[in-house]
Amino acid sequence: MFKRSTVISLLFILALLAAACGAPAPATTVPAEAEAPAATEAPAAESAFPVTIAHKYGSTTIDSAPQRIVLVGLNEQDSLLALGVVPVATSEWYGARPGAIFEWAQDEYAAIAGAELPVVLDSVQINFEQIASLEPDVIIGLYSGLTAEEYATLSQIAPTVAQPAEYIDWGIPWQEVTRTIGKILGKSAEAEALISGVEADFAAVRAQYPQFQQAEGVVATAYGHPTSFYAFTSQDIRGRIIADLGFQNPPIIDELAGDEYGASISYERFDIIDVDLVIWVDAMPEDLRSNPLFTALNVVKDNRVYYIDNTDSLYDALNFATVLSLPYAIERMNPVLEGLSQTLQGN
Repeated sequence: MFKRSTVISLLFILALLAAACGAPAPATTVPAEAEAPAATEAPAAESAFPVTIAHKYGSTTIDSAPQRIVLVGLNEQDSLLALGVVPVATSEWYGARPGAIFEWAQDEYAAIAGAELPVVLDSVQINFEQIASLEPDVIIGLYSGLTAEEYATLSQIAPTVAQPAEYIDWGIPWQEVTRTIGKILGKSAEAEALISGVEADFAAVRAQYPQFQQAEGVVATAYGHPTSFYAFTSQDIRGRIIADLGFQNPPIIDELAGDEYGASISYERFDIIDVDLVIWVDAMPEDLRSNPLFTALNVVKDNRVYYIDNTDSLYDALNFATVLSLPYAIERMNPVLEGLSQTLQGN
C-alpha cells in the first residue's frame, strides 16, 4: 500500500514508441521465472460483452471475456479464483505464498483444471516491461493506489481497470471488487451469488449478537511505534469488517484520517480507541503493550482487545478482506465474538 516509484527502462519506452509508429518493437528479455503461464479459460455469456467499467481515470471497455489477466491490485486474485479463473500474474503485497494464493483460496485454485500458478509481480514498483511480456488481455488494479502516470503507461500495454473514483485509494469494498471482477469476466450473476453468500454470513453474526449494533469497534496496529499507533477508518477494508459485524466505527478516526485509509494517533490520545472492541493486528511491541496510557483503558482492563499476530492466518484473512478470506475470518473469530458478547451483556 505504498506509493510506487515508476521506473521505465529505455528499452520499454522504445518498444512503446515503435509500436505506436508501426515499426517492430525491439526484443525484450524476461527472466525464466517470469515466463507467462498458459491462459486459463474464462467462458462467459456473449451477451455480457462489450462491458465498460468506470474508474478513477475514466472508463475502460472490454470487448470479450479476457483470457490473460494481470493484477496490479493486491487482492483481486481471490475474486477471480472464486469465479473459476486463474490470473496470469498477481501482485504480491506480502506473505511469500506461491502465486500469492493464500490458504483460504487453495480449494478454488485446485478445482480449476490445468491451472498454473500465476507469475508474482513486485507490488512496490511496477515492472512495465515484465507486464508487457505477459501479453495481458486486461490489467486490473481495483484494490490499489495507481497513479495517473502508472495508469497511462499500463493502458498502452492492455485495457486497464483502475481503482474506482468513489472510494479512497485502497478503499474499495470487497463487494465492489467481486462485482467488478464479475463484470470483467462476464459472470455477474455468479459474482452476485458469492456476495450474497458472504453477506449472509455477516448477517448471521449480527443476528446472533444484536448487542454489537450498539457498540463501537476499532482495528488498530503499531504503525508509527514508538511515538504513535495507527487506527483504520470506516473506509478501509478492515474498518468495513467491523461495520459488517455490526459495530460502529468511531467518527473521530475518519475525521483524523481525512482522505487516507487510517489515522496516525499519538500515544497521548489512546483514549480514542477506548471503545467496546479493539482488534489489534500485527505484533504489539512489549513497551507499547505495557504503556500506562494503554493499560489504563477500560477496553484493555476488561480484556476486550483481541490481539492477532502477523504469524496468524487470521491476520492475513482480515488484511485481504475478500469474498474468500472473509468466511474464513468469521469462522476463526467465532470464539472471540462469543466471549465479547458475554462481556457486553454483563456491562
